Amino acid sequence: MTTRPIHEIRRGLIKVYIWRKRTRDGLRHTVSVTRLFRNGDLWKESTRFGRDDIPLMRMVLDEAHTWIYQNSEKR
Repeated sequence: MTTRPIHEIRRGLIKVYIWRKRTRDGLRHTVSVTRLFRNGDLWKESTRFGRDDIPLMRMVLDEAHTWIYQNSEKR
């Protein structure tokens, strides 16, 4: 896996990172989802989400799925 994501999608406080991994079977993509929050003056990321985060997460994950599909070698 690369040390940095190959793509990032952000909507509001929700971010999806898309990672690419080369395997014997070809390229594979994985995603990680985070929510930004403020702790004093510092911005941090969490992998815990509240009820009201879920609709936005669904939208961003759908965008990530579309990006992966459009940028995959095999379709």
